[in-house]
Amino acid sequence: MAATEYPAGAMPAEALVRLAEAARPLRIEPAFDAPQGVRSAAMPRAVAEGKFAIGDAFAGALGALDPIFLLSSLPFLATSAAESKRLLAAARPAYQAALETLGVTLLHVTPWPPTGLWSRKPVATPEDLRGLRVRTYDATGTTTLASLGAVAEQLSFQAVAARLADGSLDAVLSSGDGGAGRRLWEHLPHFTEIGYAMPVSVAFGDPAKLRLLGETDRAALERAATRTEAGLWTLLETRDAANQARMRANGVTIAAPGAALLAALKQAGATAVTEWEAKAGSAGSEVLAAYRVG
Repeated sequence: MAATEYPAGAMPAEALVRLAEAARPLRIEPAFDAPQGVRSAAMPRAVAEGKFAIGDAFAGALGALDPIFLLSSLPFLATSAAESKRLLAAARPAYQAALETLGVTLLHVTPWPPTGLWSRKPVATPEDLRGLRVRTYDATGTTTLASLGAVAEQLSFQAVAARLADGSLDAVLSSGDGGAGRRLWEHLPHFTEIGYAMPVSVAFGDPAKLRLLGETDRAALERAATRTEAGLWTLLETRDAANQARMRANGVTIAAPGAALLAALKQAGATAVTEWEAKAGSAGSEVLAAYRVG
């Protein structure tokens, strides 16, 4: 089984479907919506313990395990597909090493469309963030938004629906892709295109199960993973436009942020990046240096 906490149709789920198709005749069964209740933060351990042969996790959710996983969702560091791809090229060896330490083997990386802010009411100014009860997807996002007066809380995507239904959340930091998958428009009819980040998810395998594959099958799986990742970057080229069309069809108002709001977010984000560098140490500094030179 290849498991993810995300729903069918979301980018990580699409990735697992494509991997299963590309790896045939190897049998890979994609499973969505957090099978056995396993969410991203717990996925590496679940795979290492043999619960699943393959797992997908949102990288930012693994930040408590190693700060390198927060890299792709650092605010305003990589905000275009080209920048995100370049950052991944610089970071891949570090991702591989960190996952190996957790007892799993990197297979492929899934890019996400740009992160925006879904909300019950329009968010256009810094003042609109004050007191806003907002879900974030990693520790850096929580720190960034809290510094601007929001009541920010890191939650897995699986936990969002119940919190929206009981009224304890006003907003969700997520892409149009994630929001469409969970039909966030049922509670949050506004989306502000803050261009916060273009994060990634990582898919990894159980080394014990990978070792059981014959040489031919192992090579086929590696080719399938490479092909899957390349196809996801191609899909990303049209994904954001498709998401926005679906959002508008479901009554979502999509707006650009005001200049003051964007400036405040970028200033807070720069502080968060500096704090991350201090935590990530030399490994993080080396990746950032390679990215900025590239």
